[in-house]
Amino acid sequence: MQRWRGLEDIPHDWGRSVVTIGSYDGVHRGHQLIIRHAVDRARALGVPAVVVTFDPHPSEVVRPGSHPPLLAPHHRRADLMAELGVDAVLVLPFTTEFSKLSPAEFVVKVLVDKLHAKAVVEGPNFRFGHKAAGTVQFLAEQGKVYDFDVEVVDLYVSGEAGGGEPFSSTLTRRLVAEGDVEGAAEILGRPHRVEGVVVRGAQRGRDLGFPTANVETLPHTAIPADGVYAGWLHAQGEAMPAAISVGTNPQFDGTERTVEAYAIDRVGLDLYGLHVAVDFLAFVRGQAKFDTLDDLLEQMGRDVERCRELVAAAAEQARDA
Repeated sequence: MQRWRGLEDIPHDWGRSVVTIGSYDGVHRGHQLIIRHAVDRARALGVPAVVVTFDPHPSEVVRPGSHPPLLAPHHRRADLMAELGVDAVLVLPFTTEFSKLSPAEFVVKVLVDKLHAKAVVEGPNFRFGHKAAGTVQFLAEQGKVYDFDVEVVDLYVSGEAGGGEPFSSTLTRRLVAEGDVEGAAEILGRPHRVEGVVVRGAQRGRDLGFPTANVETLPHTAIPADGVYAGWLHAQGEAMPAAISVGTNPQFDGTERTVEAYAIDRVGLDLYGLHVAVDFLAFVRGQAKFDTLDDLLEQMGRDVERCRELVAAAAEQARDA
């Protein structure tokens, strides 16, 4: 899959393509419906499928300080889109100047002159251009002028997550913030993931017999509520069952919020300086301060055992699926 940063990265000899545009944060199951439709349409027409997205999130440029927590960084989104069959991802730097493009200018500058769109696939509430003035109806009118079709796909699916609310990035962020990582996983179609580089912390976990990878998360990452979670630590191409702690470490009067993952039953791991990923499978318990260090150690032992059980059960369920 080709990955482009800005319009200038698009090959000069790029031909017709099927395009879909959006932030697509998380590439959740609703997003997947649109992207799969775009890929299917592209295959039927014998042309590539292109996803156009933005960096930073448009809200940060339009309303500085309002950048939402992100469910997935751009490289992760691109990987997920590649799995869906997308041929190219175009990340457009969203600047103040770019935000002032009218819907008509956007169509010409991006869809016509650069991507030579043969079809554009969007959800029913897609908006674009200056002050989000462009609609799918306007896009369809422009398609008649510039020879591209517009296809609207209903991305609204729902399940148990959020009490039956339609799946969305906003709902997913809320569930993650509440610690409902199982609900978030239902929407995403996979566990919520947090990425970053392993840095040196206070090393108390090592002293207590539970050495953890202290993950310095990427900017604007959506981090689950404080507590203990079962999940996986991905490092050096390996997925390791993990007990994950999110919070400020109140036992030692900590103030900085951290994400730490203990790779269960692994000895001698040295992950400092490596980029790792942490997948959140299930919530185990909330953050707490214990009366004594021994009480904390006993609870940590129970936490690890519970995490081991939950990960093993999830692995067995995946094998049977």
